[in-house]
Amino acid sequence: MAMFEVDEIHTFYGNIEALKGISLTVEEGECVTLIGSNGAGKSTTLRSISGLTPPRTGDIRFDGQNITRTPPAEIVKLGISQSPEGRRCFSRMTVRENLDMGAYLRRDKGIEEDMDRVFHLFPRLLEREKQKAGTMSGGEQQMLAMGRALMARPRLLLLDEPSMGIAPILVERIYETIGEINRQGTTILLVEQNANYALSVSQRAYVLETGVVVLSDASDKMRTNPEVRKAYLGG
Repeated sequence: MAMFEVDEIHTFYGNIEALKGISLTVEEGECVTLIGSNGAGKSTTLRSISGLTPPRTGDIRFDGQNITRTPPAEIVKLGISQSPEGRRCFSRMTVRENLDMGAYLRRDKGIEEDMDRVFHLFPRLLEREKQKAGTMSGGEQQMLAMGRALMARPRLLLLDEPSMGIAPILVERIYETIGEINRQGTTILLVEQNANYALSVSQRAYVLETGVVVLSDASDKMRTNPEVRKAYLGG
């Protein structure tokens, strides 16, 4: 049994069916990516997993437990946290205050240890510790959003479009850090339009088109697949 399983979920916005029977698995320690164009259903998949837009039918299981109808806060407590599309930092709060918010459900004594880990992964956040989040660049806010998600000490980290709207030099730095987070033992489910970066850090990948999984394979095989190269890798 996989650590995390999505089984035939159908998710709707009103009468519009956004996900049409998506199934996927993530093994403990893996980095798995979902790639696809705008409107493919990638972010909706993560919203369904997080409990923000629960599926109408189908099942989502974490460590064998069905979490399909579990409230978002309880899902975080179970060990799943998300860095959302568009970053969604608390603009009037400082970097440290944003990171503290990531640990708001925790009552253990390891919070400062995890704060140190985030500052080690993202040294720029330590430099900006007392700065208001809204005054930082898009790349810095992305680092903050990821750090905030890590402060929940997740076993499964959901990353939604971490390269969106960010200068290329910072995208490279962020993806180096995603690789490091995975090597440190955090399981990652990554949603990304930039397939080159996503396939460089993941072990397996799923291709989504209009709410349907049309292809799944090892990431290195995806990179050499002619159809994937033509559609998502620029050649």
